[in-house]
Amino acid sequence: MKKLEITHITRYSYTETAQDSVNEVRLTPLTDNRQACYHHSITTEPVSAFFTYSDYFHNRVHAFTINPIHRELTIKMMSTVVTHDNDNIPSDVASPYEEKTMRFSDTFQNEYAEYLLPTSFTGLTPEIKAYSDAIPDQDISLYKLMRNIYTTINRDFTYDPSATSVQTTVSEMLQFKRGVCQDYSHFMIAICRDKGIPTRYVSGYHFVGDLQGGSADFTQASHAWVECLIPGSGWFGFDPTNNCEVNWRYIKLGHGRDYNDIVPVKGVYRGAGQQDLEVIVDVKLIG
Repeated sequence: MKKLEITHITRYSYTETAQDSVNEVRLTPLTDNRQACYHHSITTEPVSAFFTYSDYFHNRVHAFTINPIHRELTIKMMSTVVTHDNDNIPSDVASPYEEKTMRFSDTFQNEYAEYLLPTSFTGLTPEIKAYSDAIPDQDISLYKLMRNIYTTINRDFTYDPSATSVQTTVSEMLQFKRGVCQDYSHFMIAICRDKGIPTRYVSGYHFVGDLQGGSADFTQASHAWVECLIPGSGWFGFDPTNNCEVNWRYIKLGHGRDYNDIVPVKGVYRGAGQQDLEVIVDVKLIG
């Protein structure tokens, strides 16, 4: 068990005055079977009041509006979270993939439809389908298949922050053979859903402060990964970007069908000028 402290600062600077800024913030670490949030605060400058609610996917949302004229907006989140490794062992380690997916009932399909259908990011093209079909799924457990999927993706693609944008689709990533954690996660989602595995996009943080070397991803604390459902066992986290299963280093904010459902900070404002965005994230191990 580890205790981690997260500071996340988002700062918008405007070239002209802005007003009537309406925003939604999804920056509250959840509490589940792998982590517990013991302290959490969100403040803004200019100061604003929050309206808090849970969205369709049970993510905590802080909404606020800043009506007065301003030239800068700062949102600061601080949290203390205790995490641990997922010690649950999937109940299907010896069960064939076909028994866990191809025979799902209509009730199951309807219950998890949002995590089985393609989205604008994860659309299934003939090329994506061919990639999925090339990953063997015969005589293998569902858990082992998931590991094969993220290992294959990690092998075939190169982490490159300059290759894609926040709007890149899995079809485009397949052409580029490059991407960032958002792209890797969307790609694994597309493959898993094609194989009948309910899979969701996860937004959060990855603590790497005590690691030496590694990929370019180690310079970023904000991170994305996926969770796949193993019937009878629950949701299990996998990180195709770093080729591993989720452990105590991962702090989950929330989940959805894809990135659009769990954008950490989004909003609109009234003003004619341009905006500059600065994001500072720091994750510390404190116990």
